[in-house]
Amino acid sequence: MNWRYAHTALALCTLAFTATMVARLVISPLVPAITEAFAVTNATVGLALSGMWAAYALAQFPSGVLGDRYGERTVILTAVGATALAALLIAVSPSILAFMAFTVVLGVGAGLHYSVATTFLTKQFDDIGRAIGVHVAGGPIAGLAAPPAAAVVGAQYGWRAGILLGTLVAVPVFVLFAWRIDPTEPVRPDQPMRDRFAVGPLVELLSRPPILYTTVLATLGAFSWQATASFLPTFLSVGGGLSTGLSAVLFSLYFLVHGGTQPVTGSLSDRFDRDTAAMLTMSAGVVGYGTLVFVAATDGAGLAPTVIGVVLVGLAMSWGAPVQSRFMDLLAADERGAGFGLVRTVYMVIGASGSVVVGAVSDVAGWTVAFGLLAVVMGLGLTTLTANRVLGLGY
Repeated sequence: MNWRYAHTALALCTLAFTATMVARLVISPLVPAITEAFAVTNATVGLALSGMWAAYALAQFPSGVLGDRYGERTVILTAVGATALAALLIAVSPSILAFMAFTVVLGVGAGLHYSVATTFLTKQFDDIGRAIGVHVAGGPIAGLAAPPAAAVVGAQYGWRAGILLGTLVAVPVFVLFAWRIDPTEPVRPDQPMRDRFAVGPLVELLSRPPILYTTVLATLGAFSWQATASFLPTFLSVGGGLSTGLSAVLFSLYFLVHGGTQPVTGSLSDRFDRDTAAMLTMSAGVVGYGTLVFVAATDGAGLAPTVIGVVLVGLAMSWGAPVQSRFMDLLAADERGAGFGLVRTVYMVIGASGSVVVGAVSDVAGWTVAFGLLAVVMGLGLTTLTANRVLGLGY
């Protein structure tokens, strides 16, 4: 493959996504030290993190609008720069209220990147499935590296130093992106911003049957992703009887597979079609979650089936590459920025309920039932895809 500008754009957009994710993920392993430093409860810090992720989801649509108005390069640089600054402000927070406010700022800043970068990459490549898959992999890469790095730095130098990793990663990425990426022309530089937020056109876009259908698929995937990212280690240790250390290793394996298979499922969606690749991921989810539940329920079925289950769940969570590519196929070139941002906000906000629902089910009925629910959710996605193909619904 001859290296060209498009590959530089893909590499730097992926690094930018990794940087925005690192700044968010370094906080979680430092929560005990943060609660001790500010003399607050886990619930208080948890509220700050919930605010961060909610702000991240809600920023997706405005970011698309801003990308259309000012160009993708400007918005991506703003996202990475805001991420670096917000991480610095969190690290020097003098109080818990400041800490909470700055985590929300981090969510907004980081949230400006993904939708705009995806639109930008769609302009650079014909095989957008593979490109989106590589870009999405920036998140799992951060998930694999950031938490253990933050834990080590935090233990050695304190939680504030651990938070600063977000700034240290984002600054060089900002410089590289500004240096190597050419200015981009805005798609709608003259359209008033208020017109982009008019309710009628937004409802019309979301109510298009193929868009609505794809949003449902993405919501099912986001629900499962959120619950898995929140509770897989707890399920493995409490529900599966594994040690905390082994559960952490398997969680890292999950992120490794999750990141490594995104480009693969994206490429498959280019070579065959989006739904075939999505059906592969949903099928892996049914078998993967089902295997983990079976192992937990049989109490001592062995480590090997658990590893297989984790690998399949990692593959299942690579649904993003084919499903997001599906959105891009359905949206016109001049509506991809705001349109993709809009649907991404919708499915991320609804999908965020995965943590709450699965956590509540685990309290009431136990971890096997809670993760069994995720197998059902993946099964619902697979059934939806199969019905569309078999019945020729045309969505």
